[in-house]
Amino acid sequence: MNKTVVDHVGRTVTYTYPPKRIVSLCPGITDTLFALNLEQEIVGRTKYCIYPKGKVEEVPVVGGTKNVKLAAIQDVAPDLIIVEKEENTKEIVEELEQYFPVYVAEVQTIEEAYAMIEEMGELTDRENAAISLIQSTRNAFEKLPLGAGKRAAYVIWRKPYMVVGKDTYIQSLLDRLGFTNPFVQHEGRYPAVTIEDFQQANLDVLLLASEPFPYTEKHIPEFNAFLPDVQIELVDGEMFWYGPRMLEAAHYLAEKMSKKNTGASK
Repeated sequence: MNKTVVDHVGRTVTYTYPPKRIVSLCPGITDTLFALNLEQEIVGRTKYCIYPKGKVEEVPVVGGTKNVKLAAIQDVAPDLIIVEKEENTKEIVEELEQYFPVYVAEVQTIEEAYAMIEEMGELTDRENAAISLIQSTRNAFEKLPLGAGKRAAYVIWRKPYMVVGKDTYIQSLLDRLGFTNPFVQHEGRYPAVTIEDFQQANLDVLLLASEPFPYTEKHIPEFNAFLPDVQIELVDGEMFWYGPRMLEAAHYLAEKMSKKNTGASK
């Protein structure tokens, strides 16, 4: 049968329910669909959809998050395509909706991540699995320690330096951890910043992410040179993804936050 829903940007989407051939163009959503026991239904993904390992590799790649191969998507003939407002572009949606039903999700906060999981369950007739995943994740997140008001920046890029700003899932997670991010005052969700911006931010902690730019130990001296009194931590950027990674992230972040050099309360 057909089902009609309204997506996060107000578009009306009519598709065959429950969908049997799904293309997901967002890593966190692809991971979520697998967690909802939809591995037989997923027929397309992006090259950045790398979870769950050992299963996702069997799904054909139909492009990246910012560019897709229409011919590859037409080859797998989806009855529903799921995209995410930040991860994918308006142009992608406009191109694909000419041929297939396209549902646009949006995740900017932890609560919206839970809502996304619930929506994926409703879209695909996996409500019970979605509720179970949400409850498990909520329980894990409730046990996270707090950063005791420390001022922290989360760095995602180099040349230019770029940090996490307002209206992002990562910022919501920093809030949940008790950190204050001075760069939410800057324009844009991922503002470019200068050495002077870092120095004026009065930071206690600097978090260098492993992705999208692959920060490693070798980059720490670069920041130590102009932030000598700031605690610099390498963090696994994949632990700041929404979806099923949130369960793993809860344990990872609890361990990270318990270290004295983050200034966290135990």
